[in-house]
Amino acid sequence: MNDLSAAVTRLPIAGGLIPAIGLGTFRLTGASAVESISSALSLGYRHLDTAAMYENEAEVGAGLRASGVPRDEVFITTKVWTTDIAPGDLQASAQASLGRLKLDQVDLLLIHWPNKSIPLATSIEALCDAKRRGYARNIGVANFPSEMLDDAVRLAALHGEKIATNQCEYHPRLSQTKVLEACRKHGVVFVSYCPLGQGRMTDDDAIAPIAARHGKTPSQIVLRWHVQQGVAAIPKAASAGHQRDNLDVFGFTLPEDDMRVISALARHDGRLVKPGFGPEWDR
Repeated sequence: MNDLSAAVTRLPIAGGLIPAIGLGTFRLTGASAVESISSALSLGYRHLDTAAMYENEAEVGAGLRASGVPRDEVFITTKVWTTDIAPGDLQASAQASLGRLKLDQVDLLLIHWPNKSIPLATSIEALCDAKRRGYARNIGVANFPSEMLDDAVRLAALHGEKIATNQCEYHPRLSQTKVLEACRKHGVVFVSYCPLGQGRMTDDDAIAPIAARHGKTPSQIVLRWHVQQGVAAIPKAASAGHQRDNLDVFGFTLPEDDMRVISALARHDGRLVKPGFGPEWDR
């Protein structure tokens, strides 16, 4: 077994440590998903990210069991969909997710998207209640802009709980300066989905020469850029080859000049995930 898990940086959160590189599972379904998840764990992944909306929690649980990796070694995140974040609905969704995963508890339970028609105060109260019921070791949010994150942290504190993470789209073409600043202010870990810009960064003309200098792939360069910012990234990768490459980003360091070149790729139209029900994003 080529186990890279020992090399993976882990970032502190309220209830433990979250691996800095995880496996995104959106659109992984069926038997191939089970195989991919089991493969990732055998290679050394110790963070699996799923959601009720992905309709693959059963496969994630099956992949975990098929891998033979002990449950307590794997950090598992799932999320409650935006229509289910009212009190009662959120707790029921969390219970249903545990049933599909065949787990007693997840490591991280997130509100997947805010909902303008459901008061944030009631959603956060329900999320805190889910944690107290033992459904999750940690709680967090996803797709929360900076001011909304401020509110979520404040509201959770009223119930004696901490928001551990904020999972948002992030890659070199999308600046997330304000959200990153808010996360750091509150001690919240930023978790990046679409960290490779849905593959767009792998053939970027600015990334290629940096990759060549370091003897790395463009994907490894971009993921290293995330890691050096203290960001946890969850790239999707179905094949063992891509999984291995994405996990192997801890044996080198990008100099500040390279970091600046990559960060300078941000542009005003860089956001890829922008559903109509989304929040008002930071400008």
